Amino acid sequence: MSMVASHSPPPRRLLLRHFFPLRRFSSDHPAAVASAFLRQIAAAFYRHRDPDPGLLPVSAALRTTHVESLLHLLRTDPPSAVRFFRWSERHLGAPPTLLSLSIAAISSLRCRMFSEADSIVNCMVREFDLKDVLSVFPAPPHPEAGMACTCLMKCYSRAGMIDRSFQVFLWARRVGISLSWVVVSEVLNSLISMGNMDVLLSQESSDLYSTVMSTLLKKRCTEQIISYHWNLAKKGFVPPVHELTKFLNTLCKENQIGTAFDLFYLTLEVGPKPSVVTYSTLIHACCKEGRLDDAIEVYELMVERGIKSDLVVYSILIHAFCKQGRTEEGNSLFHKALTSGIKPDAIVYSSLINGYVRLREVQKAFEFYNRMVDDGVAATAITYGILIHGLCQDDRVDEAYGVLSLMVKQLLEPNVMTFSGLIDGLCNSGNLREAFALYNKVIHSNCKPDMILQNLLIKGLCRWGKIDDALRLFFKFGLVTNLVTYNILIDGSCSVSRFKDAVRLYRLLILNNVEADIVTFTVLIKGMASGGRLHDAVNLFFQILKRGFAPDALMYCSLIDGFCKLGYRLAGFKVFDMMQRNGVQPDIFIYNVLINSLFKEGQVDEALKLITQLIKEGFKPDAVTCNTIICGLCYLGKLDEAVELFGRWIGRVFKPNTITYTILIHSYCKEGRMEEAQQLFSKMVDHGAWPNVVTYSCLADGYFKAERMENAMELHESMLEHRILPNIISYSVLIDGLCKKDCIEEAWLAFQCATSRGLLPDVVAYTILITKLCEIGRLVEAKMFYGRMIQNGVKPDNFLYSKLLHCLKGYA
Repeated sequence: MSMVASHSPPPRRLLLRHFFPLRRFSSDHPAAVASAFLRQIAAAFYRHRDPDPGLLPVSAALRTTHVESLLHLLRTDPPSAVRFFRWSERHLGAPPTLLSLSIAAISSLRCRMFSEADSIVNCMVREFDLKDVLSVFPAPPHPEAGMACTCLMKCYSRAGMIDRSFQVFLWARRVGISLSWVVVSEVLNSLISMGNMDVLLSQESSDLYSTVMSTLLKKRCTEQIISYHWNLAKKGFVPPVHELTKFLNTLCKENQIGTAFDLFYLTLEVGPKPSVVTYSTLIHACCKEGRLDDAIEVYELMVERGIKSDLVVYSILIHAFCKQGRTEEGNSLFHKALTSGIKPDAIVYSSLINGYVRLREVQKAFEFYNRMVDDGVAATAITYGILIHGLCQDDRVDEAYGVLSLMVKQLLEPNVMTFSGLIDGLCNSGNLREAFALYNKVIHSNCKPDMILQNLLIKGLCRWGKIDDALRLFFKFGLVTNLVTYNILIDGSCSVSRFKDAVRLYRLLILNNVEADIVTFTVLIKGMASGGRLHDAVNLFFQILKRGFAPDALMYCSLIDGFCKLGYRLAGFKVFDMMQRNGVQPDIFIYNVLINSLFKEGQVDEALKLITQLIKEGFKPDAVTCNTIICGLCYLGKLDEAVELFGRWIGRVFKPNTITYTILIHSYCKEGRMEEAQQLFSKMVDHGAWPNVVTYSCLADGYFKAERMENAMELHESMLEHRILPNIISYSVLIDGLCKKDCIEEAWLAFQCATSRGLLPDVVAYTILITKLCEIGRLVEAKMFYGRMIQNGVKPDNFLYSKLLHCLKGYA
């Protein structure tokens, strides 16, 4: 294919008689004869894919002006039109006209001959003025208008005439041609790179504003973004606020929040005036990044400037407050919204309900749910899922089932999240059989179980030491490529000191081309450290450093915790110092570990010094910190000091939770101070903390040890009345108390009740019953229980094995 040139070769006269009869144009009817002549030439190109040039001598009558007419005749067959154009270029001897070039270019584009089109348009760019070129270019509604304009812009750009390419872009906008963002971006990129911002500033329109700003962002020219807006404003052009808001949103999505704020504050000076949507865009971006205080500043500025907040703004802020554990502040904002005449929707209510559930204040969550219903706002499946999760967290699985029933009655379809909460609650309480039964129901329902649900079952099995069952499920589900599952199984194996299995799983992970992450290594280090294999944990830690991983606070915390638990407190503090030297800031969890270790060693003064240090560094002691201090004092036998501290802190420093009360009740019971334990138990609900199965178990155990069996049994009944599902620990307390009172039949009944509820008895429950059966001489039943225990995969400890062996020898 020949390139179009500005100078054609000398004309060659050839005879056409072999192709069609030679005609003379008479002066009688010249137009008719010429028209017939041109139609015959056109027909030749229609009939012949590639006519032989040697058979087509050009008549003196065929001129370059005829080319336009012939191209017009051939317009319905673009490939023939292009072939004729190339033939005419080679044999007519004169340069093509602008119009013929335009028609040929359009024909090339129609048959997708893009390189041909580029060649023809390049000739137009070189030989003709831009104004003339645009005069013959197609405009809408011509189907090839967009392609033709794009081709022209590219040709000007390749020729280094960027300003003309930009002029084509402006012309396209005027006539309504929609152009590819890629092409426009290339032109604007070139102008910006060449420093031709003046060309851009000479044009003022809202769509050009957005295009230029987006191009500057793509090039990361953040300073020019601000200066472009500023210079336009100086010229008197202010873009529409919706265009500004849209661009601010783009900046935030591109992690350019700093630039977004710079532009926002500039608009406060030069315009346009930000709308409530503009403010909500920045507030949402700040909340998403965890910069809640910045979001509040923007909100306060909005109020100060007289912009009325809408439901969207309140919803974003309330959700962010609740997510960060600042639910009471979210609650205050909720009431402010009500005062402003805003009616909260299900999203706002669900955010607050979730906030209280995260704080384990389920009662308050239900208060908001009741208010939601009273206000006529329909709860969603998400709302019910949150409530179910909250109840399951507090071991109130029976009540969670009640919420599920209510949800179904309201014709809401339970989703995976709903079932996940229930299955997690059942697994946490040890009711694995019921958890698997529910999973089977999910399989046969419309709700398809996902990997999260399957991982919850595996995690539940690992939590209760059923590693072999968990591994079987792992292979059955086909989760051999899921990193989260590997981490759960490795953690579970380490928790029961099956380190060889943990290492095998790690090797299997590598074999299946699954890349271990920082969580995997943290789990391994945590397992090794807590299992007493500190040497291996430290070796792995330094291997990780060599591999280029940067340990986070959680990994350091695992190592520090391992040292402290084994009594190597000084080594733990050395790791703490190393962490700070490596630029990793300690979090409240690490301080809690160190404070706990100091209390365990009786270093009360050192612990209090560390608490003072963390407060100076800006940390606010959380519930765990306060519980650690109270627990530490109780551990050292300083219960009265713990109670005094509790009295001083309550409501001022922290809000006591269920764990706080359980620690103190347990300590009272250990010292036999049952009346004080009962009084504190009664006060719990008044202070917004609901007793859980552990609280009931501690108090019941205290009653049994104080030989107040009647009180213990009443407490157990009260727990059932409050729909708190007993776990295997609470049943073990009950069985132990009954055995000590020689109520073996009742103890046996309690054991049977636990298994019928789907709970899997642990070695403690079996040991209590087997030991008592041995003591009263019922060896056959003791051996039967021992056999059942082995059959159920529960491994006996040394105490049980030696006890049974001793009894068998005694009765031999």
